[in-house]
Amino acid sequence: MENFVVIDLGSNSVRMTVTKINDYGTYETVTQMKEFVRLSENMGPDKILQPEAIKRTFEALQSFKDVYEKLDNVSIKAVATAAVRQASNQKSFLKKVKTEFDIDLEVISGTQEAYYDYIGVTETLPVTNAVLIDTGGASIEIVLVQNGKITNLISIPIGSVTISSEFDLSNHIAASELFKAVIGMNDIYQNIWWLKNGMNLPIIGLGGSNRTLAKINRRRDQLFNMEDIHGYKIKGTQANKTFEDIIGLDYEGRKEVPGISKDRADIIVGGLIPIVLLMNTLGSEKITFSTSGLRVGILYEHLHDMLRANVEGE
Repeated sequence: MENFVVIDLGSNSVRMTVTKINDYGTYETVTQMKEFVRLSENMGPDKILQPEAIKRTFEALQSFKDVYEKLDNVSIKAVATAAVRQASNQKSFLKKVKTEFDIDLEVISGTQEAYYDYIGVTETLPVTNAVLIDTGGASIEIVLVQNGKITNLISIPIGSVTISSEFDLSNHIAASELFKAVIGMNDIYQNIWWLKNGMNLPIIGLGGSNRTLAKINRRRDQLFNMEDIHGYKIKGTQANKTFEDIIGLDYEGRKEVPGISKDRADIIVGGLIPIVLLMNTLGSEKITFSTSGLRVGILYEHLHDMLRANVEGE
């Protein structure tokens, strides 16, 4: 028996999943935890992780440690994504994490992150042809899936936090700033040559901002178990209407929208621009949502490695 701990340190939040893996390969989720730490906050053009953001992150990591150190036979896979990937003070930050928590925090590339997203989605949802988009705080991963396989993937070094900050989308939305944000995102999409191969394919959305889009619509539809969004689908027209409604509100108004957490109300406009624009660029008629991304992808990679080791050892 093994308690497999996966820690995902993102730009906006840090998450932990503890999975109990039994000797015969069966498994069950023991614990899931999430803390909003805004690690990428105020990094500025020099990309420096700030003391307050680091303090919040360490407090979250300590709360995680308080849980997993009580378990038996623990193994930890801890990864960091865009904020740490871009940080100029990355080395000192990683050293502090090692000193404080005895964790070897692995900074994964954007393409690795996209690959784990692909594993997490395809292991838990029926996917043949689709475009996956994971909108994080400081990066966006896009994967083109054809015949169930990756054909192209990319990581873009912007996200909900950085878009919202650069174009001042956190409170009152100025039409000029929104226009610049959309045009800037469109320019990025136009320079991804293979994206046209995803025309008319369904989109699968991952990441906090995209999950928020799902939660808003589940509440509007008054569906049972409104938090259960894995595999949930909405039409393109629903996504457009939701975005239209949100950009008409200020920060306080967005906090009152059912489905938008108060910790995400200031970055949700910047967070939804990528998926709404992608949907309209590709002419996609529906979006499917997945809660299985990077952490689930890491889990399945670990399970596959265990199975391979058992087969080779026989």
